Amino acid sequence: MQTLSSLSAALATGKTTSRQLVEDCLARIADPAGEGGRAFLKVDAEGARASADAMDRLRAVGRAPSPFAGIPFCVKDLANIAGQPTPAGSKVLADAPPAPTNAPTVQRAMDAGFVVMGRTNMTEFAFSGLGINPHYGTPRSPWDRATGRIPGGSSSGTAVAVADGMAYAGLGTDTGGSCRVPAAMCGIVGYKPTARRVPITGILPLSTSLDSVGPLANSVACCAAVDAIFAGTAQPTQPPLPLAGLRLAVPTNYMLDGLDEHVAAAFARALSALAAAGATISHVAFPALDAIPAANAAGGITAPEAWAWHRKLIAAKRDGYDPRVLKRILGGDRMGAADYVDVLNARAAVIARFDAETAPYDALLMPTCALIPPAIAALDDEAEYTRVNMLQLRNTAAGNFLDRCAISLPCHQPGDAPVGLMLMGETLGDTRLFAIAAAVEALIRPQVSPAG
Repeated sequence: MQTLSSLSAALATGKTTSRQLVEDCLARIADPAGEGGRAFLKVDAEGARASADAMDRLRAVGRAPSPFAGIPFCVKDLANIAGQPTPAGSKVLADAPPAPTNAPTVQRAMDAGFVVMGRTNMTEFAFSGLGINPHYGTPRSPWDRATGRIPGGSSSGTAVAVADGMAYAGLGTDTGGSCRVPAAMCGIVGYKPTARRVPITGILPLSTSLDSVGPLANSVACCAAVDAIFAGTAQPTQPPLPLAGLRLAVPTNYMLDGLDEHVAAAFARALSALAAAGATISHVAFPALDAIPAANAAGGITAPEAWAWHRKLIAAKRDGYDPRVLKRILGGDRMGAADYVDVLNARAAVIARFDAETAPYDALLMPTCALIPPAIAALDDEAEYTRVNMLQLRNTAAGNFLDRCAISLPCHQPGDAPVGLMLMGETLGDTRLFAIAAAVEALIRPQVSPAG
């Protein structure tokens, strides 16, 4: 596992070059025994080589734009890259006009000197947490490749690319868990920022009320560094917070139902380790969480906002959609304007209640997903697909609804099925959440240094 900090140090001391890093990543992408053909929808090998050479020349004369200049990076297929179409994992937009400019988040990553390896696969139009794509194939989770298990979605390709060393960090988006779920399914770290901190301009929307842009990478510090670049803020300097005395709450309602035995065991081990390190773990029922399903009962926020964007495209190219994605988008057509206003008002009320209920705690702890990665083949059954999708997204989607920041980091034992531990912070409490998450990571993943 390579972190941005270790790669930056290797570049700075001449132990490696950007060109070498890029060639290593290209070799992994091209490996016929690997997942590159499914993880990437477009590979810009020559562009990556040219960028790497440019970063090496700049570093040689002391002009590298950031410590991360020259590190391979990947971009989810729904972010604009100038001169390329933005299909968002679909066939119906494969012939879309090329984007005139880069999305601000992509531009900021490029300005920092990251080398874009290409565009990564995703659930079509980001509307599922499983990562299955019938058009371009589904990249497999690194765990139990012989069976073929879901990578999580919708940022499936970015997660697999990072996990397999085809890039060392990447851009994802998170509307209901699309950074955190694939991070949990692939054994890496995924971050959902407080949405308003990071621009969503140039990102093909799913739900503008809930969409956020976040990083996937190999450590908490890696995600904090990329998040700062996306947000256009200074690099983080706050060290990990001491675990002793931290007030951490585990919701006993809503978040713990239906856990797989492997998830339950890994989560219990993490809680025990945190308690032994001096953190105060409180098991608390938060009534506001139970209000979320009722608030979304008429259809929620994502479906009507997706329908508003897609309705003309569906009228023209309906047969080209993934039927499962199409079904979810069409659900928005059944909502009336009053229903939509009602759910927005209900959301605001639930957020206010939850803010008051969680005020005594530094962060909330819960499993990222209820299940370890299911076999892809098992999800051919429509009922099972729907059940698993809803269950895997349940905990993460609450964070989007509640307008919180949240991070998923691995908490399983080496060799075991991947399990994500999710920490949820306060709205705009991103800096503090990263400091807490870094301390938790150092305890449960001691091979990762706090510096990343």
